[in-house]
Amino acid sequence: MSEIAITPDRIRNIAIIAHVDHGKTTLVDEMLKQAGSFRENQAVDERAMDSMDQERERGITIKAKNTSVRWGENLVNIVDTPGHADFGGEVERIMKMVDGVMLVVDAYEGPQAQTRFVLKKALEAGLTPIVFVNKIDRPNAEPLEMHDRVLELFLELEASEEQFEAPFLYGSAKNGYASRTPDTNAPDMIPLFETIMEKIPAPEADLDADFRMLVSNIDWSDYVGRIAIGKILSGRVKLGDTVWRLMKEGKPQRGKISKIFEYSALATREVEDALAGNIVGLSGFEDVDIGETIAQDQDSEPLPFVDIDPPTVMMSFAVNDGPFAGLEGDRVTSREIRDRLIREGRTNVSIKVEETDSAGVFKVSARGAMQVAVVVEQMRREGYEVLVSRPTVIKKEIDGKWHEPFETLYLEVPDEAVGGCMQSLANRKGKVEAMNARNGRTNMEIDIPTRGLIGFEFELLNLTSGEGIMSHLFKEYRPDSGDIRTRQTGTLVSMEKGEAMTYSLLNIETRGKLFVGPGDQVYEGMIIGENPRTDDLPVNPTKAKQLTNHRASGSDKTVTLTPALRFSLERAIEYIAPDELVEATPKNIRLRKRILDSNVRKREKKKGSLDA
Repeated sequence: MSEIAITPDRIRNIAIIAHVDHGKTTLVDEMLKQAGSFRENQAVDERAMDSMDQERERGITIKAKNTSVRWGENLVNIVDTPGHADFGGEVERIMKMVDGVMLVVDAYEGPQAQTRFVLKKALEAGLTPIVFVNKIDRPNAEPLEMHDRVLELFLELEASEEQFEAPFLYGSAKNGYASRTPDTNAPDMIPLFETIMEKIPAPEADLDADFRMLVSNIDWSDYVGRIAIGKILSGRVKLGDTVWRLMKEGKPQRGKISKIFEYSALATREVEDALAGNIVGLSGFEDVDIGETIAQDQDSEPLPFVDIDPPTVMMSFAVNDGPFAGLEGDRVTSREIRDRLIREGRTNVSIKVEETDSAGVFKVSARGAMQVAVVVEQMRREGYEVLVSRPTVIKKEIDGKWHEPFETLYLEVPDEAVGGCMQSLANRKGKVEAMNARNGRTNMEIDIPTRGLIGFEFELLNLTSGEGIMSHLFKEYRPDSGDIRTRQTGTLVSMEKGEAMTYSLLNIETRGKLFVGPGDQVYEGMIIGENPRTDDLPVNPTKAKQLTNHRASGSDKTVTLTPALRFSLERAIEYIAPDELVEATPKNIRLRKRILDSNVRKREKKKGSLDA
């Protein structure tokens, strides 16, 4: 396909926003295919935009990513954004890069909590919306009811009159069609492309003004280092141009454009120049950061950047000081962990990294435990060993009193699970604000402290046999709501270092659930199981059977152990108590006490200095 010179009036910049699993990424895949972005014989993975290993494994989008589609003589830049509440910071900052949003809504589930969050941000930014009601071929799909529910949401979020008049399209991303009416089985996505070109405004772009660009995202290349991604707001830029990096504080920094990247289909390509209205990547600054302005003139005013909702939870990262430290990873020092966390903080605007008074301990603040778990999992895969604490909420002092963050929790559960969920929520200081039942499922809206949400997702899976759906939004800070105990059990703690033996585990199993199996390596202070009582129980899993003339080694072979409960990283982080840590290495996830020596632990507990 021959390249056609694109002018700003032919460009459309659009973000795709939706709740997790409503089909954003599949829709982008289909748009790329139908616009001819792939060769006929090219093999394309499903969910092609989800390039991180963890995105494919978890089935969700974590990082905002951009691509472009050439449709005729037009260029549509598409930013695919995360739908999970913990990654809201990714959504907020790309609002400055686009001129419109496509809201994707499941034709059965309708608008969910995250839909509300991202749509609110888009409407506040004054962006023009298009609504795509997806999965209309699903059993029990109700596209017309979803149309009404989306309009109700627009009203609640105080959409302007123009935004309320948003066009609706109906279709199936999976089967590759879109239509202006819900009862037509259209052959392709052409109505969607036409609507984007008709309804989304072209970017405001003054080609004759000086070059200016707001950095909305950061990429990294082993060849050129940091790449600043954003929409060029005015002027044009060429390779070799001298430009200035304008920061909120400090003097402007001079730099030279060494590479210009355009984003096309699933690849980047280098170009000689770029003009206003387009979304591009620029290299030439070693330390460029999100929210900064790159400009032709050092006296230009830095462009305003979107305010991002504050982190609500904090966790500590520390150097692994356990007996197996350094045996499974090759990046174990304080400096290596610090550098990696600072690098993460530079490309992830909703994570904040701080050093502490304790050597080798760093505070990481984020939107939720899942966001931090993704970072820890990535570090494990890169060869790091690290100790991670349980999430604690970030409190604020207001008028001399401590306030804590509260959230609105949205639940959808089977009718028969409502009683158990309400009991669990009451224990976590949650108050049900609204409830309605439909098709054998109940939707609930709950007012709850952020602390009460820690670990609740896994409890919900048990209470609803895996059928519960939850999402949550930050609401406000309120006075501290008192003690919340989210874990009602104690632990089984190893007294010895060595190999776990079947004989001893059989005896220990009578006291609770096991987290380790025969042959696993354990150490003193390591948590090897759960005790139904609230206190911790010291046990010795390394004790072997004493052989005598009457007791042969094979006499227990008919007795089998229940398979050990193995924790995912995210589950482990939310399970541990304040006096416990998760040891994450490339090969293992272990749970342990902060203080490994049982005698020191007892002394500290008597002093009252150990968190309980």
